[in-house]
Amino acid sequence: MPGLPTDLRPSHRSPAWKWWICGLLLLATAINYMDRLTLNQAASHIKAELQLNNAEYGTVESGFGIAFAIGALILGRLADRLNVRWLFPAALLGWSAAGFATGFARNLDQLIACRVALGLFEAGLWPCALRTTQRILRPDERTLGNGLLQSGAALGSIITPQIIRIFVTGPGTWPYPFFVVGGAGTLWVLAWLASVRSTDLGGPPKPDEKGSWKALVEEELAWLRQVVRQRRFWVLIFIVIAINQTWHFFRVWLPLFLKEHHQYTDGNVQNVSTAYYVAADVGAITGGFTALWLARRGLSVHASRVLVYSGCSLLALLSFAVAYADPGPVLLVLLMLLGFGALGVFPVYYSLSQELTVKDQGRLTGTLGFTTWMASAVMHPVVGGWLDRRNDWSSALALAGLPPILGLIVLLLFWGRATPASILADLDLRRRDETLVPDEHVREPADKIQGR
Repeated sequence: MPGLPTDLRPSHRSPAWKWWICGLLLLATAINYMDRLTLNQAASHIKAELQLNNAEYGTVESGFGIAFAIGALILGRLADRLNVRWLFPAALLGWSAAGFATGFARNLDQLIACRVALGLFEAGLWPCALRTTQRILRPDERTLGNGLLQSGAALGSIITPQIIRIFVTGPGTWPYPFFVVGGAGTLWVLAWLASVRSTDLGGPPKPDEKGSWKALVEEELAWLRQVVRQRRFWVLIFIVIAINQTWHFFRVWLPLFLKEHHQYTDGNVQNVSTAYYVAADVGAITGGFTALWLARRGLSVHASRVLVYSGCSLLALLSFAVAYADPGPVLLVLLMLLGFGALGVFPVYYSLSQELTVKDQGRLTGTLGFTTWMASAVMHPVVGGWLDRRNDWSSALALAGLPPILGLIVLLLFWGRATPASILADLDLRRRDETLVPDEHVREPADKIQGR
């Protein structure tokens, strides 16, 4: 692919090897979510044995969110400057060790420390994984590769409740799933190092390309000055916070809602959680395919995305029905529809973010990730305090599905219909010739763009 810098050209390894690596990425994402969800799925046992209230449990999640936000900024930038062959397994070993150590926590402070370490290292998944698919796949292959990567989140979310069901059988058994899931990361690292060579994913920049610390800081400040002037950047900030508030509310609080509010047994909690995440995975895949189907039948690309986002955000509003439904099959169906919508909005958000840059997608993603995880870090202690003071699960659940529809309103009002522009293409004139990532043959036709 002439014109591209060496570290952005697709790898020339065999197709079988490329898709094997995509399979490893799927497993890495699954392990990431398993380490993240083990605490949530065992929350009632951990709260009881460590004598935590809901506010303290929210503080634990707040620490995770703040650490993840900081990690997104740091590791997102490191992924552009270091060889991912080494950075990726280092990050995965870091979060696996943090997850394993959680099983030894015996008080709130120890639990927070483990959760902070977990969040810091888990933030390396997306920058490293997206860097990998960019490096090994052609542009026309990347949608499928990234789809496999994303599906690992649902796979991990489906498996984790059943691991909890098997290993958490009574008092003193909650640490066992942390040991099992944490140990799985070591096997992945061995498979990765055996499959990937140092030359497969590109090395760090040459010394003369890397520049001094002063030059790097100046570049970063220039990028920030440009990005904050873009109206669509602020629209994305609002949308990413909105959709993640709903998604992470149910990730953290749904198991406790079922256990404490509806008195579900542990087994029923795990089964309902599994069904919820299966529906969420179907929602994410269906949303992407539906937008493509609508666009191929004459609807503009942007209109297709807005229509998918609208439908999914309306399903998220079923939180009002979930909040007041009685336990049983109706509640299960409502939760599955809600999960379908809550994750179904994400493919639209990813597509919108890709319109803003042809370079440094990792830096943009890390910045957006920082804002949403900081918002989540604020949300969870507030929710926990509300539940401790009022024991009002219904109000909390009802409001949790509202943010995506607010994101839709902001999207409709402020995104606009102008031709998408790259935030980053002209930021560093010295590297203008390196901003040729999109191929001409995959660019959208002008009439479609203007139809936005």
